Amino acid sequence: MKNFLFWTIAVMITIAAAIYQRTTGPTYPYRTTTTIDGTEYSFELKRSQTNTHPCMIKLEVPEEVTGEIFYRRLKMNEEWTAMEMKHDGVHLAGELPSQPAAGKLEYYIVLKSATGAETTVMKEKPVVIRFKGNVPAVIMIPHILIMFFAMLLSNLAGLTAAFGSSEQRRYGRWALWLLLAGGMVLGPLVQKYAFGDLWTGIPFGWDLTDNKTLIAVVVWIFAVVMNRKKERPGYTIAAAVILLLIYSIPHSLFGSELDFATGTVTQG
Repeated sequence: MKNFLFWTIAVMITIAAAIYQRTTGPTYPYRTTTTIDGTEYSFELKRSQTNTHPCMIKLEVPEEVTGEIFYRRLKMNEEWTAMEMKHDGVHLAGELPSQPAAGKLEYYIVLKSATGAETTVMKEKPVVIRFKGNVPAVIMIPHILIMFFAMLLSNLAGLTAAFGSSEQRRYGRWALWLLLAGGMVLGPLVQKYAFGDLWTGIPFGWDLTDNKTLIAVVVWIFAVVMNRKKERPGYTIAAAVILLLIYSIPHSLFGSELDFATGTVTQG
């Protein structure tokens, strides 16, 4: 019964952390609202796109509403390019041109109602979208699943350690092996396909995702080593808490970014 309770709590913590990370960070759609002729509309504006095709920005507004999308390359001293948006009967849609891997555009939208009144969407603080290479599903899906279960086993190890269960050592070892597989093997492959480099953390760069993965692995290696000959639950608890805090950092924060002026990809 106690083991079932540990698993239940660990699953709840892991799902809550995953949801938090899913709804934060610079790559997930930006949610905003605007008012057109007295009616409020909610939009989700894309901030990440695979560069195998252009990015369509779609807004669900009445058919009589027209608009333009304005974009330019990030951190480049250039004029805004305007693209007319077209209505398909359900959505008003505009296209952003594909960019090289790690290339970023900033954009905003100007809408015009049937009365001729103009409404701007994110003009004061344009949305930034990053383009990435296509990551094969056979790499991305296992990476996501393994990292999820690594987090689950880490939480389970921390809970069992806190309540004095000897199972904490076994769960801790499983968590470490999953972290190594998902974060240090599949993670670099995802990075390679998406942005062209296997590793952009220390000592080669300051990519936060790579560096936080490295910290998590080092912490868990230390915890497992300290528990090899004698149970030391304090190290397991500390490793589990640190991984939970690391996991709460928004994904892709301070990630890869193409410098259009030099053609090089930087991090952090």
